[in-house]
Amino acid sequence: MAINNFKTKNMKTKICPTCGCSLVRLGISEKSATKINHNEQAYFFCCSGCAILFEKDAEKYIKEIEDVVVCPVCLAEKQIEQTVMIKYNDMEIPFCRCPHCASTFEDKPKYYLDRLTGKVAYAGLFNDLCC
Repeated sequence: MAINNFKTKNMKTKICPTCGCSLVRLGISEKSATKINHNEQAYFFCCSGCAILFEKDAEKYIKEIEDVVVCPVCLAEKQIEQTVMIKYNDMEIPFCRCPHCASTFEDKPKYYLDRLTGKVAYAGLFNDLCC
């Protein structure tokens, strides 16, 4: 899970450290995700295959997703430097650079933030199944 030093820390979007996919985008709930604790931190995976790869070189995969964030609207995974920050309440939220995502977010910000954090069920691309 990528956590950066801006105020999106509370959003805690789960990202598979091995493949870099957002579990929300894939439709994989925290309950059904494969979970591994490493150095007292929980990591969630889209499938057991990714978890097995992670265990072989955990530090490599953790570093690779260190600056990865997820656009709340299209759920695209991006390196933080490939995003634009938009202020909402007391947060700065990273968005992909698509103007449509920013304008869509304005219509239902609570929905998109809740979906991003898993508070709103989202079937995703694979309906709780991956690989």
